Amino acid sequence: MDKPEPLAAVAAIVDQCVQREEMAASELHFLLVPLVAQGHIIPMVDLARLLAARGPRVTVVTTPVNAARNRATVDSARRAGLAIELAELPFPGPQLGLPEGLENLDQLLDDVSSTTYLAFFQAIWKMAEPLQGYVRALPRRPDCLVADSCNPWTAGVCTALDIPRLVLHCPSAYFLLAVHNLSTHGVYDRVGDDELEPFEVPDFPVRAVGNTATFRGFFQHPGAEKEQRDVLDAEATADGLLINTFRGVEGIFVDAYAAALGKRTWAIGPTCTSGILDKDADAMAGRGNRADVDVGHVVSWLDAMPPASVLYVSFGSIAQLPAKQLAELARGLEASGRPFVWAIKRAKADAAVKALLDDEGFESRVEDRGLVVRGWAPQVTILSHRAVGGFLTHCGWNATLEAISHGVPTLTWPCFADQFCSERLLVDVLRVGVRSGVKVPAKNVPEEAEGVQVPSGDMEKAIAELMDGGSEGMVRRSRAKEVAAEMRVAMEEGGSSYSDLTDMIHYVSELSRKSSHERDGSSMTLPFAVAELRSNDSDKIEAGAALSLQS
Repeated sequence: MDKPEPLAAVAAIVDQCVQREEMAASELHFLLVPLVAQGHIIPMVDLARLLAARGPRVTVVTTPVNAARNRATVDSARRAGLAIELAELPFPGPQLGLPEGLENLDQLLDDVSSTTYLAFFQAIWKMAEPLQGYVRALPRRPDCLVADSCNPWTAGVCTALDIPRLVLHCPSAYFLLAVHNLSTHGVYDRVGDDELEPFEVPDFPVRAVGNTATFRGFFQHPGAEKEQRDVLDAEATADGLLINTFRGVEGIFVDAYAAALGKRTWAIGPTCTSGILDKDADAMAGRGNRADVDVGHVVSWLDAMPPASVLYVSFGSIAQLPAKQLAELARGLEASGRPFVWAIKRAKADAAVKALLDDEGFESRVEDRGLVVRGWAPQVTILSHRAVGGFLTHCGWNATLEAISHGVPTLTWPCFADQFCSERLLVDVLRVGVRSGVKVPAKNVPEEAEGVQVPSGDMEKAIAELMDGGSEGMVRRSRAKEVAAEMRVAMEEGGSSYSDLTDMIHYVSELSRKSSHERDGSSMTLPFAVAELRSNDSDKIEAGAALSLQS
């Protein structure tokens, strides 16, 4: 018998190693623990689908209310043959005086600095004990726990049970790096309590000027100092970091953040373009929560509109506009003459919103070209429709990714926290957005202005600029389509995010095998080389993709 060619023999060995690694991946169990907030649960459930599609078994641990909201998406994934399940832990809110059933941040109506807000997060911290009890009761410990960065209390559970832990960051890498640099360079300390004192972010890849009000970290509020320390400590001791972004847009920020923290870091997004939702219209419509409107009616309404003619308006699950500003927005939409879909989450409970829509007759006056959704809207279904040509958004990172992944230009209206960074990325870096004119969070607006930052006339002009915009508008729309195509490629096999996720799974497999002493020296060498080879391929992709930032 002829001896096999050397290259053929090597290829056969590599194939065997890849098969063994795929088998190992199918035996992995990931435990995912999202923060109980829509902007954090949605990408974590997306990540669960992505992981399960690659072989591992995945369990998303949350509370009963949040499990009910996301069950349709998980059930859809299970129908597609993916090994995903939801595990429910009781929420300890009542122990701190919170009402039964208050289990999501969007159920809070108080200001972010209120006692209720702090009590809510103290209740989240108390979930460590039930989580540890749940894990101890499992027949086999998970191979990895992926914790939201705002769930630092999981660190103690993982230490006690010897479980590798990764941290998932849900905002942009731009925001993460900016806040890190501002902290490490002492800028926050220098400006002190003056939230509006201007500064430039030091040691940053692009020029970024703002103030504390527009560069505020998630726990940079009075009374939340312990939570902030816990977040930083848990990130510093994690086995690695995941960021819901992709290198073609944020490679330079991802790499700078990884270098600053000295951590293995993977850009595995945008998770909303996993492709799995595209195959299930019901799951797409119910992503994050059940829609408060008949989805078929929304689609039929959009079908009757010309391509790229409709402006979609939504401020997410938490952000709220002051009553006067809401009225100015309504007048601007009406005066624009454009067709629009406006999702108003508080429309059922907020007296000012009900007065605007019903008593003042806004909804009836625009019924020929305006569709008002009172509550949760099927956002991905809307953004993916050919009739939608613009998105007025609060710039939450999920909404930002959903807009640009569908090639929809944005009219930016940031409200707090990382949203002002998302605006800068959309407008200044990617050049796919138009600013509405909002300068600071509503709480920083002088009382005499009654919360109004964008008068109706300015709103009308901004809408015209976004939806028309002449030659600049054409360039913006073309650029949005280009970025959307880049995002899709990143998530496909061979793309940067696909490769980063592959590398992360290999890394977890390695950690799991080492900790359980299941691998011997001979079986470690070649599979690790294969992982390194793929990682090197990913490096080549990201090095080229990062150049698009400068284009």
